Amino acid sequence: MTENEETMDTSDNHDSVPSAKKNGRTLLLDSGEDFEMLDEEDIDDDPPPLEDAGGGEGKSPKESGKTNADTDEDPPGQVEEWLDVLGNDQLKKKVLEAGKGRDSRPQKGQNVKINLKTYLKDEILVEEQSEVSFTLGDGDVIQALDLTVQLMEMGETALIQTNAKYAYGTRGSHDPEVPPNAELSLEIQLLEATDAPDLELLPPVEKIALASHKRERGNVHYQRGDYAFAVNSYSIALQITESSSKVDISPEEENELMDVKVKCLNNMAASQLKLDHYDAALKSCVSALAHQPENIKALFRMGKVLALQGEYTEAIQTLRKALKLEPSNKTIHAELSKLVKKNSEQKGAEQAMYKKMLGNPTSGSSSSQKHRAKSSWGLSWKWLFGATAVAIGGVALSVVIAARN
Repeated sequence: MTENEETMDTSDNHDSVPSAKKNGRTLLLDSGEDFEMLDEEDIDDDPPPLEDAGGGEGKSPKESGKTNADTDEDPPGQVEEWLDVLGNDQLKKKVLEAGKGRDSRPQKGQNVKINLKTYLKDEILVEEQSEVSFTLGDGDVIQALDLTVQLMEMGETALIQTNAKYAYGTRGSHDPEVPPNAELSLEIQLLEATDAPDLELLPPVEKIALASHKRERGNVHYQRGDYAFAVNSYSIALQITESSSKVDISPEEENELMDVKVKCLNNMAASQLKLDHYDAALKSCVSALAHQPENIKALFRMGKVLALQGEYTEAIQTLRKALKLEPSNKTIHAELSKLVKKNSEQKGAEQAMYKKMLGNPTSGSSSSQKHRAKSSWGLSWKWLFGATAVAIGGVALSVVIAARN
């Protein structure tokens, strides 16, 4: 855990389109720790159901070989036209080669396979990939791909122009090498779409790999400041880890799957904290601790959530438990010290407020008690003095009477 508090189960700082691997899934990151905090970027909803306006030919070098060889003008009946996918002129699609019809379009949740060429705005080729596989709508790839491939027909080749916010944003990417705030052109060919595997029949090793892939994609979103997308990826990973299985699973595989689940819950809590969803973050921490009661990260984040909710006593107890498990952790030390000081200051402020509201009842009560005590002592001495005088007078009178007799 680092000073930045949001220590996550992550590994890589690169946002990239996954290469095709076994089962069409690729791990984007390896296991690691910590990532840099970014300002949250704009997040748009899924595209509305728009009509596809395809059929036009492109004029850039990327579209060479697709233009009419006999004339520079479009053939009769064909008009070069772009589809404004989101209606904001920041994500546009144009058909280069028609596909097999609207009925062949892939559906969300299906695994799709595409050929992909990525260009910068000045038509410099950044990356060319063959048979890239991902689950449509799961956030496995940049938004520009997720939003436009679902509008493509099987066998179609399309050109996509996208603003940076639907690609690699203000941060850019190292793999592929894309500078910050770069607009991109993507040439996509849709090769196939298949239904996602039945989780109940998925072998444990593949289920663990799939859940880890979704979790790691959530880490990429978190690193980029897309916390809502991160929560979505972690939720998908959790659904995979919690799915029932009709296949035998060993105790070791069960433990590994549980470890992935707890990591997802921890990272989800961190994302929910960034979104100020404190109740949801607390629920994630409680779930993680139900499986691993001594998980340091879950205890730490739970303490932070409780503190943000004003539950200082419970927060201090939770952080002390975490510190007892890991006494050398400087982050927990710092958070606990800050919280104890804040709690003490709040109690002092509350006491001062109560005194002011009640007219300083403590000092008034003390003065009254002293006054009553003083009066009581005064009465006691007067009574004792009077009683003594009466007794002496009685004795003297008895002596006089005795002398006369």
